[in-house]
Amino acid sequence: MIKKRNGEIIVTNEKQNALLKKLYGSFGGRLILKVLTLPVISRAVGGFMDSTLSKPLISGFAKKNNIDTSQYIMNGIRSYNDFFTRKIKDGMRPFDMEKGHLASPCDAKLTVYRICEKSIFRIKDSLYRVEDLVGDKSLAKKYRGGLCLIFRLEVDDYHRYCYFDSGTKSGNVFIPGVLHTVNPIALEHYNIYKRNSREYTVLHTENFGDAVQVEVGAMMVGRISNHHEAHTFKRGEEKGMFLFGGSTIVLILEKDRAVIDSDIMRNSAQGFETVVKCGERIGKALNI
Repeated sequence: MIKKRNGEIIVTNEKQNALLKKLYGSFGGRLILKVLTLPVISRAVGGFMDSTLSKPLISGFAKKNNIDTSQYIMNGIRSYNDFFTRKIKDGMRPFDMEKGHLASPCDAKLTVYRICEKSIFRIKDSLYRVEDLVGDKSLAKKYRGGLCLIFRLEVDDYHRYCYFDSGTKSGNVFIPGVLHTVNPIALEHYNIYKRNSREYTVLHTENFGDAVQVEVGAMMVGRISNHHEAHTFKRGEEKGMFLFGGSTIVLILEKDRAVIDSDIMRNSAQGFETVVKCGERIGKALNI
């Protein structure tokens, strides 16, 4: 369930949710996914989405998802992926530049959780611990007691994302995705049946300590395109973008570095995601 920050509840796409449950929750559905996620299929679909042949899909997609194209720069759009990664016009996403404010890195539906030793988070219909997300137990241990912010992007969201604070970063670490099994028995265990491709980096920020940002791609053709390896960045600077496919950003903060706005925490506790926009304040730094 989803809420706007004014408390309004948004009706979700139940048909899409039912289809996903059928695909991932049945033997036949997972057989289909095994084929769809073959590298040759993913490359073919990605190639089509990059080509001019995909351009006729744009108008129907925008209409179906109520995308206000007047907010975006539409000149030079030659393919579906061009449209999916369209740039927003100046002034449409003002970024909160107050150093003590925690700003959203993207347009998304946000949930926030405390991190403890046994925390397991549902991300894109799979279950992860922090160490699963980054593949590094020692790194994950550093964030116990901290916060896990899950930003879920839908197809109608702006698919470019920014640095939430100024600082420096290390290189990016890419972890390929896998579809584990078609065996229904796997549903009964923690390591369910799929893990999405993802890319993470440690951000050494000026006002929030060391944070880990993880971009999670779509299972089939979602691609992550980060602009920088090791880099000195500024708050609000564009960090990268997702190509075609639903996507998620996970931001992991150390203990006692930030407090999240009360409406977002309340919504998360009640099982609601909160609609946020890129650059919008979602919390504040502690001890500033």
